[in-house]
Amino acid sequence: MRKAPCLQAGDISFDYAQLPRVTEFIRSQHDIIYVSVHDVNYIMLVFEAKLEGQDGQYKALDEAIRTARFVRNASLRYWMDNKNIGRYDLSKFCAVLAANTEFPWVAKLNSMARQASAERAWSAIARFFDNCKKNKPGKKGFPKFKKEQTHGSVEYKTCGWKLSDDRRYITFSDGFKAGTFKLWGTRDLHFYQLKQFKRVRVVRRADGYYCQFCIDQERVERREPTGKTIGIDVGLNHFYTDSNGETVANPRHLRKSEKSLRRLQRRMSKTKKGSNNRAKFRNKLARAHPFVTG
Repeated sequence: MRKAPCLQAGDISFDYAQLPRVTEFIRSQHDIIYVSVHDVNYIMLVFEAKLEGQDGQYKALDEAIRTARFVRNASLRYWMDNKNIGRYDLSKFCAVLAANTEFPWVAKLNSMARQASAERAWSAIARFFDNCKKNKPGKKGFPKFKKEQTHGSVEYKTCGWKLSDDRRYITFSDGFKAGTFKLWGTRDLHFYQLKQFKRVRVVRRADGYYCQFCIDQERVERREPTGKTIGIDVGLNHFYTDSNGETVANPRHLRKSEKSLRRLQRRMSKTKKGSNNRAKFRNKLARAHPFVTG
C-alpha cells in the first residue's frame, strides 16, 4: 500500500496576504492531518489515531454515534416545525431532549456532544440559506435527515473524554461508558497542552473507529515571500507540469486498484440482497476503497 510522506504542519507555507483562509489535507496509513489556517497567527490542527478496544466498547461508541445522529435529526425537525428558530434555540432544545423521559438515551450523551450535534444541524440550515441568498442555480441543498449508515461520528468538546498521562490512551466518561481505548497513530500529542484540545471527534468507518483531535496551535514561524512565481498545469497524462518543465507522474491509484475492486463487486453482485453474506462483502468493498486513493 502506498503511504504518503510524513509531513508536519511547518512543512507547508502560504502567502497569507493572498490566501487568508487555506485548508490542506494530508493522509497516511493510520494518521490524518488537516491543517486549517483560520488566522495569520493561529492554525487548527486535526490529528487522527485509530482506536483499539473490545467489542462491547465499540457497541457503546455505536450507541453514542446513533444518539448524536438522533439529536441532529430532532433539532432539524424542531426547526422545520417552528418559525424563527435560531442557532441558540437549537442549543436550548438539546436540554429539552435530555429531560424528555420518552428518550432516556439522550441524557446519556455528554451535554457538549449534544450541542455539537445541534450545531451540525444548524450548519446545514445556514448553508441552505446562504445558497438561497446567493441565488445558486439548481437545488439549494435543503437540509435532510441523516440515516443509519456505515460512516458516522460523534463530537465532544472539552469534556466527556480524558487523555492518559502518556497520551497513548483516551477514556470516554459519558453515560454510555465506552471506557478506555488505545490510540494507534504516529503523532506525539505531548507537544500540545490540554487547553489546546478544542474538540475530540470519534469517527466510525468500514475499517474501524478513529479519534480526531482538533488542536488550536499558534503559528510562530514567519516566512518571507521569495518573490518567485511558478505556473502549474494539472493534467491526466501527468499529475502536473510546472513552468520550469518539470513533471510529476500520475499515480493512477484507481487504475491500479480497479482489478481487486472489480473482483469484490462481482462477488458481491452474486449474493442475495439483505443476506449476511452480502453485508460481509459490502464491508470488504468499503474497506478496500480507502486504499484506492492511498
